Amino acid sequence: MLIDSGLILIGLILLYYGGDFLVTGSTRLAKRFKISPFIIGATVIGFGTSAPELAVSILASLHGSGELALGNVIGSNIANVGLVLGLTAMLVPLTIDGRRLNEEAPSLIIASLLITALAWDNNLSRIEGGIMLVLLLAYLWRALSKNDSSDVELEEDGQFLENKGPAVQSALVLVGLVMLVFGAEWMVDGATGIAREMGISEWFIGVSIVAVGTSLPEIVSSIIAARRGHGEMAIGNVFGSNIFNILLVMGAASSIQPLTIKVNIHPDLIYTTALTCLLILLIRLGHIISKRDGFLLVACYGVYIGLKGIGVL
Repeated sequence: MLIDSGLILIGLILLYYGGDFLVTGSTRLAKRFKISPFIIGATVIGFGTSAPELAVSILASLHGSGELALGNVIGSNIANVGLVLGLTAMLVPLTIDGRRLNEEAPSLIIASLLITALAWDNNLSRIEGGIMLVLLLAYLWRALSKNDSSDVELEEDGQFLENKGPAVQSALVLVGLVMLVFGAEWMVDGATGIAREMGISEWFIGVSIVAVGTSLPEIVSSIIAARRGHGEMAIGNVFGSNIFNILLVMGAASSIQPLTIKVNIHPDLIYTTALTCLLILLIRLGHIISKRDGFLLVACYGVYIGLKGIGVL
């Protein structure tokens, strides 16, 4: 119990400072290269915070566990929308420019519909994996080519390494990402150990502690970005992370080893697509994710976990 408590404490410290370094470095790079905060969130931060999902799904693919590989992505995407943006908006309402939403929302919706269509037959082939990887390259090219530097007016907290060049700021981003990944892993390990000692079931541990734990990098980086006034960076983080989870994580996993899923995944595929569409609708109504919207998104995640618990999904 003492060791597990120590892991949780160390994990929290790593998460806090890792998120701080990541957002600080990303903000300075955005200012330096005149890249919009949304694009930084959707590419650099989105890719980095998807690293745990990428590792898990590739390992699952190599071990022939299609359920774990795909379940990891679907569960993570639902948590990103419900928990990450929901919790962040409950603390700090998030705004996004209407034009930016019109440009980026279709990519997220298309990616969600794509994984639903490709995985509907409970199989993902190498060809389908290759298609997703090609679409990932197209997404990255489009995101960077559509960058609008006119709104790059970012504020930041603190003076740590403020006057250093882009190489140092890039290193700060990398260090922040590594700290986030290890912080999340150690916190999950500690919380799981304590839960097991208390006799809590493995299923509950999986759908609560582990699910939240794998989303901790996104939660921390989004909250820090939002509290510093970078709402678009927080939204871009989730948009990018969910797109990377589908196109990169599932694309790489199924390209390495074709995936076969032996359980009924149709309800989960429908739920994640519906939740994505709800998110886009909420933002489109006012170009803001309000505190009330945040509560609704968190409630949707709670409903998903509850329905899974009673076997409806």
